[in-house]
Amino acid sequence: MSNPGYPPPYPGDSQSGYQGYPPPGYQGYPPPGYPNYPGYAGYPGYPPPGYPPPGYPPPGYQGYPGYPGYGAPSAGQWGPQALKPGVIPLRPLTMTDILNGAFAYIRANPKATLGLTTIVVVIAQLVVLLLEIGPLAATGEWGVLRGEEASSAAALGSSASGIAGFVTTLLSSIVLSGMLTVIVGRAVFGAGITIGEAWERVRGRLLPLIGYTLLWLLAVAIPVFVVVFVVALAAELSGVVAFILAIPLGLGLVALLVYLWTVLSFAPPLIVLERLGVFPSIARSVRLVRGDFWRVFGIRLLATIVAGVVAFAVSIPFSLTGQILLFGSESTPMILFALVLVAVGGAIGQIITAPFSAGAVVLLYTDRRIRAEAFDLVLQTGAASAPPGAPPGSTDHLWLTRQT
Repeated sequence: MSNPGYPPPYPGDSQSGYQGYPPPGYQGYPPPGYPNYPGYAGYPGYPPPGYPPPGYPPPGYQGYPGYPGYGAPSAGQWGPQALKPGVIPLRPLTMTDILNGAFAYIRANPKATLGLTTIVVVIAQLVVLLLEIGPLAATGEWGVLRGEEASSAAALGSSASGIAGFVTTLLSSIVLSGMLTVIVGRAVFGAGITIGEAWERVRGRLLPLIGYTLLWLLAVAIPVFVVVFVVALAAELSGVVAFILAIPLGLGLVALLVYLWTVLSFAPPLIVLERLGVFPSIARSVRLVRGDFWRVFGIRLLATIVAGVVAFAVSIPFSLTGQILLFGSESTPMILFALVLVAVGGAIGQIITAPFSAGAVVLLYTDRRIRAEAFDLVLQTGAASAPPGAPPGSTDHLWLTRQT
């Protein structure tokens, strides 16, 4: 009869003569309650001698591809937990890490993300709405909104207000993306930031951000103008020739714009976080993306589609109702109400999606630095060495540490 709390008797064998007891010096029995290791014949509930304790991989485990001896990058069953002081673990990121982190930093600091976005977007929408209404109110030609022919004065006023509205929207987007970039940079380390502090950090980077944006618009406008001009010139000669030219030129234009959109993805975060100038940030963005172009393109495209679908779903009730009222009424108050509804729908869509889009780009940039420059070691060292109670901005300088 076996003593409770001890392992079952060793079955023994006829040759050794040890019936019911282990041979002298046998060390194969673990303490009572050791978990079962199926497949160790004859000793259910006990591992073979030398088997590693729970939580470690079995003998011969070769690790996750690219991480010898460790588990998957998501810190799976056999992988050690990566340091995670903020919204992302400080290791190479998966697509899920990037998208979840883009939502997590909003939840971690809603006042500085949603609050900031609301302020900037609402002000911009109000200015654009006033610029749109002003010329129509001055001339009284509200029918222009329903497609009626406008007088020269109304057309000129609408064109001028449209340009002014575009500039306003562009400037507000630059300010908003720059400030959100600073917020994400702090959120990586779990540090908070106020709207005023974010403005102080980004204020000196607005001119480079504006310069980069103008260069981006120029880089888009020139090839578009060239393609349109060539196709229009060919159309004067022959419609068939124009059609034949339009297909390859159109495909080439799309490919060029996709390439530029991808390789220049990180220029704004580089301008803000690494304090680079316009052309150095462009060159560095191209170098970072070049080693993993399709992954950067895929994740950015997915984040853009998610943001677009959410913005459309949120704004469509306001926009649809506004358009119905606009085309179904001739009274000035109802037309104004319809314009306000359309503006409200657009504002709500931007407020919800702008922080997510900015967060996805900055975290994708962080991932590329980790993979290309072992930047996770810099982040881990900085996060681990920060003393308790250190000011939130004590980690901002880590973004300046880069491989030259």
